[in-house]
Amino acid sequence: MMTDTVVTVQNAPSYNVYNSTQTPTIKTDPGRRGIFSGITVNVLYLTTIPGIIKIIELVLAIICMICATPLNVPATYWFLFVVWIVFIGTIVSVFLYILSIDKKMKLPINWYLFELLNTALIIIVYATAFILQLSAWSPLYNHYYRGGNIAAGVFGMFNTIAYATGMYFHYLDWKNTTA
Repeated sequence: MMTDTVVTVQNAPSYNVYNSTQTPTIKTDPGRRGIFSGITVNVLYLTTIPGIIKIIELVLAIICMICATPLNVPATYWFLFVVWIVFIGTIVSVFLYILSIDKKMKLPINWYLFELLNTALIIIVYATAFILQLSAWSPLYNHYYRGGNIAAGVFGMFNTIAYATGMYFHYLDWKNTTA
């Protein structure tokens, strides 16, 4: 038996995380109840401002991981730990929004406030990581991996700025829901 597919398009403000400009939601066979019933695919989330910022955050994290791969200084262990944990958390967050799981979970959580506080914590931890990375590799003048690890710290700083930009849009979303 073939499954039915229903596609609907909604219009909403472009900066809002939960409502993209034109959000196609794809439901497969909406009459059936199962483990994946109610999960919709919102691929146009990646074209919204928060979606684009999340893509930038993921790309910058990959660049940080590539530049800091030879672990020669203990500060690099902390830096890569932070980059990996935040990278995995950002991927989970992207999948929550693409699959609209955040809307389907019936938890008493204000998702706007949760994302705002989570991003604030990420900014603090990322800032300590890139400062530690830059300060540990700056005095090593004749080390072979110095340039790559300093580049990793600089890209970590750029990623902190990207998360701060994302936090601004999470703040706007949170303010719009509490007003």
